[in-house]
Amino acid sequence: MLQGIRVVELASYVAAPGACGILADWGAEVIKVEPPAGDPFRQFFGSIGLENTENRVFDNDNRGKRSIALDLTNAEDAEVLRRLVATADVFVTNTRPASLERLGIGWEQLKAIKPDLIFANFTGYGSEGAEADKPGFDITAFWARSGLCSLTTVKNGDPAQLRTGIGDHMAAMGLVAGIMGALFHRARTGEGQKLETSLLRMGIYAASCEHAIQLQMNKLASTKSRPEAVNPLNNFFKTADGQWFVMVPRQGSGDWPRIARAIGRPELLEDTRFTGVRDRRSNGPALVGILDEAFGAMTWPEVQVALEAEKVIFGPVQSVAQATRDPQALAAGCYVDVAGPQGEIRLPATPIDFESHRPSARLAPALDADGNAIREELGIETAKTAA
Repeated sequence: MLQGIRVVELASYVAAPGACGILADWGAEVIKVEPPAGDPFRQFFGSIGLENTENRVFDNDNRGKRSIALDLTNAEDAEVLRRLVATADVFVTNTRPASLERLGIGWEQLKAIKPDLIFANFTGYGSEGAEADKPGFDITAFWARSGLCSLTTVKNGDPAQLRTGIGDHMAAMGLVAGIMGALFHRARTGEGQKLETSLLRMGIYAASCEHAIQLQMNKLASTKSRPEAVNPLNNFFKTADGQWFVMVPRQGSGDWPRIARAIGRPELLEDTRFTGVRDRRSNGPALVGILDEAFGAMTWPEVQVALEAEKVIFGPVQSVAQATRDPQALAAGCYVDVAGPQGEIRLPATPIDFESHRPSARLAPALDADGNAIREELGIETAKTAA
Protein backbone atom coordinates (compact mmCIF):
# COMPACT_ATOMS: atom_id res chain seq x y z
CA MET A 1 0.00 0.00 0.00
CA LEU A 2 2.29 2.79 1.26
CA GLN A 3 5.61 0.96 0.94
CA GLY A 4 8.29 3.47 -0.01
CA ILE A 5 6.63 6.35 1.87
CA ARG A 6 8.69 7.60 4.81
CA VAL A 7 6.87 9.43 7.60
CA VAL A 8 8.72 11.31 10.33
CA GLU A 9 6.56 11.70 13.42
CA LEU A 10 7.38 14.33 16.01
CA ALA A 11 4.35 13.84 18.21
CA SER A 12 3.17 12.52 21.55
CA TYR A 13 0.08 11.09 23.20
CA VAL A 14 -2.67 9.92 20.85
CA ALA A 15 -4.11 11.78 17.86
CA ALA A 16 -1.03 12.43 15.70
CA PRO A 17 0.71 9.18 16.74
CA GLY A 18 -2.58 7.40 16.04
CA ALA A 19 -2.64 8.82 12.51
CA CYS A 20 0.94 7.67 11.97
CA GLY A 21 0.04 4.27 13.41
CA ILE A 22 -2.59 3.89 10.69
CA LEU A 23 -0.03 4.89 8.03
CA ALA A 24 2.39 2.30 9.46
CA ASP A 25 -0.35 -0.32 9.31
CA TRP A 26 -0.81 0.59 5.65
CA GLY A 27 2.85 -0.03 4.90
CA ALA A 28 4.57 3.33 5.39
CA GLU A 29 7.91 3.49 7.19
CA VAL A 30 7.17 5.62 10.26
CA ILE A 31 10.07 6.97 12.30
CA LYS A 32 8.91 8.17 15.71
CA VAL A 33 11.09 10.98 17.05
CA GLU A 34 10.90 11.08 20.84
CA PRO A 35 12.54 13.17 23.55
CA PRO A 36 15.21 11.37 25.60
CA ALA A 37 12.60 10.50 28.25
CA GLY A 38 10.27 9.14 25.59
CA ASP A 39 6.70 9.90 24.58
CA PRO A 40 4.85 10.53 27.89
CA PHE A 41 2.21 8.04 26.75
CA ARG A 42 4.75 5.29 27.35
CA GLN A 43 4.00 5.96 31.03
CA PHE A 44 0.23 5.55 30.69
CA PHE A 45 -0.02 2.83 33.33
CA GLY A 46 2.77 4.26 35.47
CA SER A 47 0.74 7.45 35.82
CA ILE A 48 -1.95 5.45 37.62
CA GLY A 49 0.49 3.54 39.82
CA LEU A 50 0.96 0.40 37.72
CA GLU A 51 4.66 -0.07 37.03
CA ASN A 52 6.43 -2.71 34.93
CA THR A 53 3.35 -3.71 32.98
CA GLU A 54 2.81 -4.11 29.27
CA ASN A 55 1.29 -1.05 27.65
CA ARG A 56 -1.20 -2.02 24.99
CA VAL A 57 -2.55 1.53 24.98
CA PHE A 58 0.82 2.75 23.65
CA ASP A 59 1.19 -0.28 21.36
CA ASN A 60 -2.22 0.48 19.89
CA ASP A 61 -1.03 3.69 18.19
CA ASN A 62 2.68 2.98 17.79
CA ARG A 63 2.96 -0.57 16.54
CA GLY A 64 5.09 -1.11 13.48
CA LYS A 65 7.10 2.13 13.89
CA ARG A 66 10.81 2.80 14.38
CA SER A 67 12.05 4.98 17.27
CA ILE A 68 14.86 7.50 17.62
CA ALA A 69 15.39 9.67 20.71
CA LEU A 70 16.53 13.25 20.05
CA ASP A 71 16.99 16.25 22.33
CA LEU A 72 15.96 19.01 19.96
CA THR A 73 17.42 21.70 22.23
CA ASN A 74 20.79 20.16 21.36
CA ALA A 75 22.20 21.48 18.07
CA GLU A 76 23.56 18.10 16.97
CA ASP A 77 20.27 16.30 17.59
CA ALA A 78 18.32 19.08 15.87
CA GLU A 79 20.55 18.60 12.83
CA VAL A 80 19.80 14.84 12.89
CA LEU A 81 16.11 15.71 12.66
CA ARG A 82 16.65 18.08 9.74
CA ARG A 83 18.65 15.48 7.87
CA LEU A 84 15.97 12.92 8.60
CA VAL A 85 13.24 15.24 7.30
CA ALA A 86 15.26 15.69 4.11
CA THR A 87 14.66 11.98 3.43
CA ALA A 88 10.97 12.04 4.36
CA ASP A 89 7.77 12.25 2.36
CA VAL A 90 5.61 13.31 5.30
CA PHE A 91 6.34 15.14 8.55
CA VAL A 92 3.64 14.84 11.22
CA THR A 93 3.69 16.87 14.42
CA ASN A 94 1.44 17.99 17.23
CA THR A 95 4.12 20.26 18.68
CA ARG A 96 2.69 23.71 19.27
CA PRO A 97 3.43 26.26 16.50
CA ALA A 98 5.55 28.60 18.63
CA SER A 99 7.72 25.69 19.78
CA LEU A 100 8.29 24.55 16.19
CA GLU A 101 9.44 28.02 15.19
CA ARG A 102 11.68 28.31 18.24
CA LEU A 103 13.33 24.99 17.39
CA GLY A 104 13.79 26.00 13.75
CA ILE A 105 11.55 23.24 12.41
CA GLY A 106 8.48 25.19 11.34
CA TRP A 107 6.93 24.76 7.90
CA GLU A 108 9.01 27.44 6.19
CA GLN A 109 12.27 26.07 7.59
CA LEU A 110 11.52 22.47 6.64
CA LYS A 111 10.13 23.41 3.24
CA ALA A 112 13.51 24.95 2.47
CA ILE A 113 15.11 21.59 3.26
CA LYS A 114 12.56 19.45 1.39
CA PRO A 115 10.35 21.44 -1.03
CA ASP A 116 8.02 18.52 -1.80
CA LEU A 117 7.51 17.69 1.88
CA ILE A 118 4.00 17.14 3.20
CA PHE A 119 3.87 18.90 6.57
CA ALA A 120 0.91 17.70 8.65
CA ASN A 121 0.33 19.97 11.62
CA PHE A 122 -2.09 18.88 14.35
CA THR A 123 -3.07 21.21 17.18
CA GLY A 124 -5.63 21.54 19.93
CA TYR A 125 -7.34 24.71 18.73
CA GLY A 126 -5.95 25.58 15.29
CA SER A 127 -2.94 27.58 14.15
CA GLU A 128 -4.68 30.99 14.06
CA GLY A 129 -6.45 33.02 16.72
CA ALA A 130 -5.72 34.03 20.29
CA GLU A 131 -5.57 30.43 21.53
CA ALA A 132 -3.52 28.96 18.68
CA ASP A 133 -0.66 28.04 21.01
CA LYS A 134 -2.86 26.71 23.80
CA PRO A 135 -2.36 23.03 24.72
CA GLY A 136 -5.39 20.81 24.33
CA PHE A 137 -6.49 17.25 25.01
CA ASP A 138 -9.43 15.56 23.36
CA ILE A 139 -11.61 16.01 26.44
CA THR A 140 -10.98 19.79 26.46
CA ALA A 141 -10.88 20.73 22.77
CA PHE A 142 -12.71 17.93 20.95
CA TRP A 143 -15.28 17.10 23.60
CA ALA A 144 -16.00 20.08 25.86
CA ARG A 145 -15.20 23.09 23.66
CA SER A 146 -16.90 21.78 20.51
CA GLY A 147 -20.35 21.32 22.07
CA LEU A 148 -20.21 17.51 21.94
CA CYS A 149 -20.24 17.19 25.73
CA SER A 150 -23.25 19.49 25.96
CA LEU A 151 -25.07 17.48 23.28
CA THR A 152 -24.71 14.24 25.23
CA THR A 153 -25.63 15.73 28.60
CA VAL A 154 -29.25 15.32 29.66
CA LYS A 155 -30.82 18.69 30.50
CA ASN A 156 -29.87 19.77 34.04
CA GLY A 157 -27.57 16.75 34.35
CA ASP A 158 -23.86 16.66 35.07
CA PRO A 159 -21.52 16.76 32.04
CA ALA A 160 -20.31 13.34 30.96
CA GLN A 161 -16.63 12.41 30.89
CA LEU A 162 -14.95 11.29 27.67
CA ARG A 163 -13.01 8.07 28.00
CA THR A 164 -9.41 7.66 26.86
CA GLY A 165 -8.54 8.72 23.34
CA ILE A 166 -12.00 8.65 21.76
CA GLY A 167 -11.78 12.12 20.26
CA ASP A 168 -8.11 11.58 19.43
CA HIS A 169 -8.85 8.52 17.33
CA MET A 170 -11.66 10.26 15.47
CA ALA A 171 -9.20 13.06 14.75
CA ALA A 172 -6.49 10.60 13.72
CA MET A 173 -8.67 9.29 10.89
CA GLY A 174 -9.29 12.84 9.68
CA LEU A 175 -5.57 13.60 9.74
CA VAL A 176 -4.84 10.43 7.75
CA ALA A 177 -7.41 11.47 5.14
CA GLY A 178 -5.67 14.83 4.79
CA ILE A 179 -2.24 13.23 4.44
CA MET A 180 -3.50 10.81 1.79
CA GLY A 181 -5.07 13.69 -0.13
CA ALA A 182 -1.77 15.60 0.00
CA LEU A 183 0.16 12.53 -1.17
CA PHE A 184 -2.21 12.15 -4.11
CA HIS A 185 -1.82 15.84 -4.96
CA ARG A 186 1.97 15.51 -4.84
CA ALA A 187 1.90 12.42 -7.05
CA ARG A 188 0.02 14.46 -9.69
CA THR A 189 1.85 17.78 -9.37
CA GLY A 190 5.13 17.17 -7.53
CA GLU A 191 4.11 19.81 -4.99
CA GLY A 192 4.47 19.46 -1.27
CA GLN A 193 2.23 21.41 1.10
CA LYS A 194 1.28 22.12 4.66
CA LEU A 195 -2.00 20.72 5.94
CA GLU A 196 -3.48 21.21 9.34
CA THR A 197 -6.40 20.37 11.53
CA SER A 198 -7.22 20.45 15.22
CA LEU A 199 -9.13 18.64 17.93
CA LEU A 200 -11.59 21.54 18.06
CA ARG A 201 -12.27 21.40 14.34
CA MET A 202 -12.67 17.63 14.39
CA GLY A 203 -15.08 17.86 17.31
CA ILE A 204 -17.24 20.42 15.54
CA TYR A 205 -17.20 18.33 12.37
CA ALA A 206 -18.22 15.23 14.36
CA ALA A 207 -21.24 17.20 15.60
CA SER A 208 -21.76 19.02 12.30
CA CYS A 209 -25.41 17.95 11.90
CA GLU A 210 -26.23 19.65 15.19
CA HIS A 211 -24.13 22.69 14.30
CA ALA A 212 -25.96 22.92 10.97
CA ILE A 213 -29.31 22.95 12.79
CA GLN A 214 -28.05 25.66 15.14
CA LEU A 215 -26.80 27.77 12.23
CA GLN A 216 -30.12 27.37 10.38
CA MET A 217 -32.58 27.71 13.25
CA ASN A 218 -30.52 29.75 15.72
CA LYS A 219 -31.60 27.28 18.40
CA LEU A 220 -31.17 23.64 19.29
CA ALA A 221 -33.25 21.30 21.41
CA SER A 222 -31.62 20.15 24.62
CA THR A 223 -30.92 16.49 25.21
CA LYS A 224 -33.88 15.07 27.08
CA SER A 225 -34.30 12.23 29.53
CA ARG A 226 -35.75 8.99 28.13
CA PRO A 227 -39.41 9.82 28.90
CA GLU A 228 -39.00 13.30 27.39
CA ALA A 229 -37.21 12.20 24.21
CA VAL A 230 -38.08 14.17 21.05
CA ASN A 231 -39.01 10.86 19.44
CA PRO A 232 -40.05 8.40 22.17
CA LEU A 233 -39.45 5.46 19.82
CA ASN A 234 -35.83 6.48 19.25
CA ASN A 235 -34.77 5.42 22.68
CA PHE A 236 -33.13 2.97 25.05
CA PHE A 237 -35.04 0.17 26.71
CA LYS A 238 -34.23 -2.61 29.17
CA THR A 239 -35.30 -6.24 28.93
CA ALA A 240 -36.42 -8.59 31.69
CA ASP A 241 -32.94 -10.12 31.89
CA GLY A 242 -31.23 -6.77 32.28
CA GLN A 243 -30.04 -6.08 28.71
CA TRP A 244 -30.25 -2.47 27.57
CA PHE A 245 -30.69 -1.85 23.86
CA VAL A 246 -31.32 1.09 21.58
CA MET A 247 -34.09 1.21 18.99
CA VAL A 248 -33.86 3.54 15.98
CA PRO A 249 -36.99 4.06 13.85
CA ARG A 250 -36.49 5.23 10.30
CA GLN A 251 -37.72 8.61 9.13
CA GLY A 252 -41.50 8.99 8.99
CA SER A 253 -44.12 6.88 10.75
CA GLY A 254 -43.60 3.55 9.00
CA ASP A 255 -41.90 1.85 11.95
CA TRP A 256 -44.54 2.62 14.57
CA PRO A 257 -46.86 -0.18 13.39
CA ARG A 258 -43.90 -2.57 13.32
CA ILE A 259 -42.96 -1.72 16.89
CA ALA A 260 -46.54 -2.02 18.12
CA ARG A 261 -46.76 -5.49 16.56
CA ALA A 262 -43.35 -6.49 17.94
CA ILE A 263 -44.46 -5.83 21.53
CA GLY A 264 -47.79 -7.57 20.96
CA ARG A 265 -49.84 -4.38 21.26
CA PRO A 266 -51.37 -3.75 17.80
CA GLU A 267 -54.33 -2.01 19.44
CA LEU A 268 -52.01 0.94 20.18
CA LEU A 269 -52.29 1.86 16.51
CA GLU A 270 -55.87 2.94 17.20
CA ASP A 271 -54.90 4.99 20.25
CA THR A 272 -55.20 8.65 19.23
CA ARG A 273 -52.45 9.63 21.68
CA PHE A 274 -49.94 7.89 19.40
CA THR A 275 -51.37 8.36 15.91
CA GLY A 276 -48.79 10.76 14.47
CA VAL A 277 -45.25 11.88 15.22
CA ARG A 278 -46.42 14.97 17.11
CA ASP A 279 -48.99 12.95 19.04
CA ARG A 280 -46.35 10.49 20.17
CA ARG A 281 -44.04 13.31 21.16
CA SER A 282 -46.76 15.09 23.15
CA ASN A 283 -47.55 11.84 24.94
CA GLY A 284 -43.97 10.66 25.17
CA PRO A 285 -43.87 9.74 28.87
CA ALA A 286 -46.97 7.56 28.49
CA LEU A 287 -45.61 5.83 25.38
CA VAL A 288 -42.18 5.25 26.91
CA GLY A 289 -43.91 3.79 29.96
CA ILE A 290 -45.87 1.36 27.76
CA LEU A 291 -42.73 0.33 25.88
CA ASP A 292 -40.76 -0.05 29.12
CA GLU A 293 -43.45 -2.37 30.47
CA ALA A 294 -43.61 -4.40 27.26
CA PHE A 295 -39.88 -4.81 26.71
CA GLY A 296 -39.36 -5.28 30.44
CA ALA A 297 -41.53 -8.39 30.26
CA MET A 298 -39.45 -9.91 27.44
CA THR A 299 -36.00 -11.48 27.55
CA TRP A 300 -33.26 -10.18 25.28
CA PRO A 301 -33.52 -13.20 22.94
CA GLU A 302 -37.28 -12.63 22.72
CA VAL A 303 -36.78 -8.94 21.91
CA GLN A 304 -34.28 -9.79 19.17
CA VAL A 305 -36.67 -12.25 17.53
CA ALA A 306 -39.63 -9.85 17.73
CA LEU A 307 -37.81 -6.79 16.38
CA GLU A 308 -35.97 -8.69 13.67
CA ALA A 309 -39.26 -10.20 12.48
CA GLU A 310 -40.60 -6.67 12.02
CA LYS A 311 -37.33 -5.40 10.47
CA VAL A 312 -36.88 -2.76 13.17
CA ILE A 313 -33.35 -1.36 13.54
CA PHE A 314 -31.93 -1.90 17.02
CA GLY A 315 -28.70 -2.85 18.78
CA PRO A 316 -27.50 -3.95 22.21
CA VAL A 317 -25.72 -1.65 24.64
CA GLN A 318 -22.54 -3.59 25.28
CA SER A 319 -19.68 -3.16 27.70
CA VAL A 320 -16.17 -3.00 26.27
CA ALA A 321 -15.62 -6.50 27.66
CA GLN A 322 -18.66 -7.75 25.72
CA ALA A 323 -17.49 -5.98 22.56
CA THR A 324 -14.09 -7.71 22.70
CA ARG A 325 -15.92 -11.06 22.62
CA ASP A 326 -18.66 -10.10 20.18
CA PRO A 327 -18.65 -12.64 17.31
CA GLN A 328 -19.69 -9.96 14.84
CA ALA A 329 -16.92 -7.60 15.97
CA LEU A 330 -14.42 -10.43 15.54
CA ALA A 331 -15.80 -11.31 12.12
CA ALA A 332 -15.65 -7.64 11.10
CA GLY A 333 -11.91 -7.54 11.83
CA CYS A 334 -12.13 -5.17 14.79
CA TYR A 335 -9.15 -6.76 16.53
CA VAL A 336 -5.71 -7.90 15.39
CA ASP A 337 -3.26 -10.37 16.91
CA VAL A 338 0.30 -9.09 17.18
CA ALA A 339 3.44 -11.00 18.12
CA GLY A 340 4.62 -10.09 21.62
CA PRO A 341 7.56 -11.15 23.80
CA GLN A 342 5.55 -13.97 25.37
CA GLY A 343 3.38 -14.83 22.39
CA GLU A 344 0.57 -13.17 20.50
CA ILE A 345 -1.42 -10.36 22.09
CA ARG A 346 -4.65 -8.86 20.82
CA LEU A 347 -5.06 -5.17 20.01
CA PRO A 348 -7.78 -3.08 18.37
CA ALA A 349 -7.33 -3.01 14.60
CA THR A 350 -7.16 0.16 12.55
CA PRO A 351 -10.56 0.67 10.94
CA ILE A 352 -9.94 -0.07 7.24
CA ASP A 353 -9.19 -3.37 5.48
CA PHE A 354 -7.61 -3.56 2.04
CA GLU A 355 -7.83 -6.61 -0.19
CA SER A 356 -4.22 -6.20 -1.32
CA HIS A 357 -2.50 -5.39 1.98
CA ARG A 358 -2.03 -6.96 5.40
CA PRO A 359 -1.25 -4.56 8.26
CA SER A 360 1.83 -4.55 10.45
CA ALA A 361 2.03 -7.29 13.06
CA ARG A 362 4.78 -5.69 15.18
CA LEU A 363 4.48 -4.06 18.58
CA ALA A 364 5.64 -0.53 19.33
CA PRO A 365 9.42 -0.11 19.39
CA ALA A 366 11.41 0.40 22.56
CA LEU A 367 12.57 3.97 23.10
CA ASP A 368 15.45 4.74 20.70
CA ALA A 369 15.43 1.15 19.47
CA ASP A 370 16.46 2.31 15.98
CA GLY A 371 18.47 5.40 16.86
CA ASN A 372 21.88 4.07 15.80
CA ALA A 373 20.55 2.41 12.67
CA ILE A 374 18.79 5.60 11.54
CA ARG A 375 21.92 7.69 12.14
CA GLU A 376 23.98 5.22 10.12
CA GLU A 377 21.44 5.38 7.28
CA LEU A 378 21.87 9.17 7.31
CA GLY A 379 25.66 8.83 7.24
CA ILE A 380 26.04 10.17 10.78
CA GLU A 381 28.78 8.66 12.89
CA THR A 382 27.64 6.80 16.00
CA ALA A 383 29.57 5.29 18.88
CA LYS A 384 29.20 1.96 17.11
CA THR A 385 30.58 3.16 13.76
CA ALA A 386 33.34 5.17 15.45
CA ALA A 387 34.53 2.00 17.17
